[in-house]
Amino acid sequence: MQRRQFIIQAGSIVGGFMVMGSGVLAHPINNELDLTPLDKKRDEWRPLVSSSEYNILFEEGTEPSGSSPLNHVKEDGTFICAACYLPLFEFDKKYESGTGWPSFYNVIAGRVATKLDLKLIWPRKEYHCIRCGGHQGHVFEDGPEPTGLRYCNNGLALKFIPVAKPLPKLRS
Repeated sequence: MQRRQFIIQAGSIVGGFMVMGSGVLAHPINNELDLTPLDKKRDEWRPLVSSSEYNILFEEGTEPSGSSPLNHVKEDGTFICAACYLPLFEFDKKYESGTGWPSFYNVIAGRVATKLDLKLIWPRKEYHCIRCGGHQGHVFEDGPEPTGLRYCNNGLALKFIPVAKPLPKLRS
């Protein structure tokens, strides 16, 4: 049994993956990444993302409910910011909220910043990528345990990287 565990761990390190305690494959969380906000004007992001992505990320738009293919992702991997490629969510924190937007009950620690949003009159908590400032969505306190939170994300603000593929290098 020890030999089998050693082979699995060694193979996962060589393959660029790690085996989580639950047996789920995931990209390793790199806590050494520089999370300093980028000194880049919003218009400098325009040629790097689609016009729809730009509208969501840098004009704080919202895509129609049910329009994101990310709602249907059911494989292991990581969800990254569509602008700067910072990993934001792990697949095992995704759940079906019934809202029509990709929803997560937890974010990778330190990867988003929040601010108060009063655009729809009642207060909501908006969250953005900590590096590029790209708008991701809103966080609500009606999610599942263990956090009780629902990070309701615009699918166009994310890209999904299956665990079988390496994470892209961060944009700067």
